[in-house]
Amino acid sequence: MLVGYMRVSKADGSQTTNLQRDALLAEGVDPEALYEDRASGKKEDRPELAACVKSLRHGDTLVVWKLDRLGRDLRHLVNIVHDLTQRGIGLKVLTGQGAALDTTTASGKLVFGIFAALAEFERELISERTIAGLAAARARGRKGGRPYKMTPAKLRLAMASMGKPGTNVGDLCKELGITRQTLYRHVSPTGELREDGRKLLAKDRSKVAR
Repeated sequence: MLVGYMRVSKADGSQTTNLQRDALLAEGVDPEALYEDRASGKKEDRPELAACVKSLRHGDTLVVWKLDRLGRDLRHLVNIVHDLTQRGIGLKVLTGQGAALDTTTASGKLVFGIFAALAEFERELISERTIAGLAAARARGRKGGRPYKMTPAKLRLAMASMGKPGTNVGDLCKELGITRQTLYRHVSPTGELREDGRKLLAKDRSKVAR
């Protein structure tokens, strides 16, 4: 069975799906098997795409007018097609730069393989740039990565938990979203406030008093 997906985006000026609809119907897609979203390609919440993918069954083929109607970016596209392939579902693109993509054919599978390789290459480049950036920041005396922040609410919970026998410090840190170093800077192993903890609660009390 052929199932069609359309997307109209104000960002690229395509206000209607008439052209896409005509192309999908001409390809043999049943009008009852058409799904349409009206959103930006970068918007993650596309309910009709989710419904379309969910409706597909083994042996079906998803038909789209252009590749940019389907995926937000290369990795998103590759993930969608990989999921479809794993479920025995084909993908066919009717026009544009991805018109050679038809995963129901050998040549189409080859094209998708190239896309997947490019997506992996993109991931590796991003990873390399991130590692290089963190190394450069450390060389300048700055620590990279997301800060692990203690809050007054987390601190009070930590005080109560650390005072109880049998508390697993590792589990507590995961629950609070902080490191052991952050925990012990604020609270002692017996649940008593340390200097950083006293400062944090004092600052919190001053905010409340204002």
